[in-house]
This record gives sequence, C-alpha cells and structure tokens, in this order.
Amino acid sequence: MDQHQPAAPVYDRAAEDVGNIVEFGHVNVRVPDQQLATLFYVSALGLTRDPYLMTSTDNMWINVGAQQFHLPTGPAQVVRGVTGIVIPDLAPLRQRLARIGPLLAGTRFSSSERDGAVDVTCPWGNRIRLHAPADQFGPVALGIAYVEFAAPIGSAGGIARFYREVLHAAAHVGHTTAGKFAVVTAGLHTVLVYRETEAPQPPYDGNHIQISIADFSGPHKRLLARALVTEESDQHQYRFQAIPDTESGEVLVEVEHEVRSLRHPLFNRQLVNRNPLQSNRHFAPGRESWPWSAPPG
Repeated sequence: MDQHQPAAPVYDRAAEDVGNIVEFGHVNVRVPDQQLATLFYVSALGLTRDPYLMTSTDNMWINVGAQQFHLPTGPAQVVRGVTGIVIPDLAPLRQRLARIGPLLAGTRFSSSERDGAVDVTCPWGNRIRLHAPADQFGPVALGIAYVEFAAPIGSAGGIARFYREVLHAAAHVGHTTAGKFAVVTAGLHTVLVYRETEAPQPPYDGNHIQISIADFSGPHKRLLARALVTEESDQHQYRFQAIPDTESGEVLVEVEHEVRSLRHPLFNRQLVNRNPLQSNRHFAPGRESWPWSAPPG
C-alpha cells in the first residue's frame, strides 16, 4: 500500500442498527377537557392538531413532527415519567407559555427551565421537556425524542433483556451517578428510557405508547407463550402491557404497548406540521408548514 495514500475511513456499522422497532408512533393519554388540551398542546406548545383524523370533540391527535400525542376524552391519565420533545426554537415557546399560562390557571400547568431545556406540566400533570435541536437528537427539528418512564430499583437490566429477547429490539443498560436506566431504540430518532428510582409511583392508569415493528409475528408468539398479549386488536395490531423479567417472570413495570405491523394503514403516515410563528398579523406566504427534519449541516 502506498504510504502516501490516505487511509480508508473506518465506519461504526453498529451505530446504524435500529432493531425490530422501526417506528415510534404516539403517546396516548386521556384528557377530561378538549378545550384546555387545545390551549396547552396547540396554543402554548405550538404543535398541530391533525386536520384529517379525529376532528370531533371526543378525541384529538396532536402532530409532533413524525409522531403524535393522542388525547381521547376521559378521566385524566398521567405518564409516570416525562416525554422529551424537540422543537425548532425555544424563544417563541417561552413567549407562548407566558401568554397562554394565565388561561391555564387553576390547573396543574407549570413551566420552568433547566439545563437549557424548558420543562412544562400539562393541566393534568403530564410532564414534557422541550429541547432545541441538537446533535444528540439527530437530524430532528420537531419530534418526540424520548419517553422516559420511572422504574423500580434493580429493574433496568431485566427491562432491557425483555426488549431484546421478546421484541428483538436494540436495548442496553446505562448508568450515571444518579443511577441505572434501560434505553430502548424505538425507531430512527426516538428512544424509550426506563430510569430506576426509589420514588413511589402512582398505580398504572392505562396510558399507552404505540410502536411499529418489522417482525410482527415473532414477538407475538413470544408474548403469547408468556400470556402477555392483552388485546388482539385486528390483523395489523395487538397490545401488551406487562414487562416482566424473562428469567423470573416477575413484572418489573407496566406500560401498555400498541404494537402495529408495517402493513398497518397508518404506518409511516406523513403528518401536517404548521409553523406556529405564522399569524394573521405576521404572515409570510409559503411558510405555513414546518418540516420535522433539520436542514443539512
């Protein structure tokens, strides 16, 4: 080999592995009041109500880049953790929160800032952390980057093993000075995080997440063998709720998963995302929509 010839680049091929979960679809929590939900998710956060589906007063789908919140009407549900969102710019968000905040007085709404992110709590207690685009989130300018769940001390290893062995997902255990956590790759740009905590948690209330998987039948067989399938929804979908230790059978945490195949009609559906900076007083033609991806570089 010519000593002056540049060395061939070395690529980390494993960094491209996604695992069997190829898409994160939505977080679903019931809300008692659609008007308050509109004030919070649309007017304050600057997100977009889906203009095509669930347009009545009993449910609302909120688009967040390529993902969604589903908000059916009912007794409030609260995720035992925090949902992390990337949005294009935090400065307009702060202005919207200041303007809409007084209209949410008397609810559990709050907002604060920490470590460069904006932490907000919805009128019923769901916590959302909003980030500006950054390398750690990949080429995403708008989207759900992570959903973090509270998990019991000592459960992270078992949770990661469940996702690897039963769903064939990419999952590993990490740790910081604050403790251990399991990280599960859930699509190209979303992760599920199960963070160990000693803090007591309220009973699970039925909120759920939705994922799409490439090998649809394999996990179904393994879930059935453990009596974990809770709903045979239709040809393209099933659900499970308990996440047990695959060795002992002990249930470690409960989070209902709505599992879809890649043949589901809604897989990879293109979502409408408005530009919340547009208004009737400050309008620029052709800039009504906002892409979920960041520009190159």
